[in-house]
Amino acid sequence: MRWYHLLIAIALVALVVFIYSGFNQPQIPPLTPEPITDGGNDSIMVFSPAKDEIITSPLIITGKARGQWFFEGSFPVVLVNWDGLIIAKGLAEARNDWMTNEYVLFKAELSFVNPAMEQDFTHRGALILKKDNPSGLPANDAALEIPVKFK
Repeated sequence: MRWYHLLIAIALVALVVFIYSGFNQPQIPPLTPEPITDGGNDSIMVFSPAKDEIITSPLIITGKARGQWFFEGSFPVVLVNWDGLIIAKGLAEARNDWMTNEYVLFKAELSFVNPAMEQDFTHRGALILKKDNPSGLPANDAALEIPVKFK
């Protein structure tokens, strides 16, 4: 066997090992879920709770929003049952200076009584984060709705 045959054989083995190892790696899920955003507006991101997460009281809500979502350092947060009935409401508080166009970390805590669990659909609800709009102008309204499930 000539030396170049050996070189070609080694190159082929290396290529097969490279391809095999690259395509057969187990897919590792991310450690944290992707934040929930408001579509393409890029104005708010919620880290917790995740979409369709099973929640219990007290519910801790964390994320970041552009400064214009806040008024006096907060914006409203509402938890509703499957029928839209408000079961908890509160304020998401800015964790740092909110008078900016940049992202501001926020945190909120909602305590609630778990809604009745008579049928499967009663396990569902929604968390609604509302941009604070002291002007009352519809053009300044914005909200993010996150589906959740009750334990």
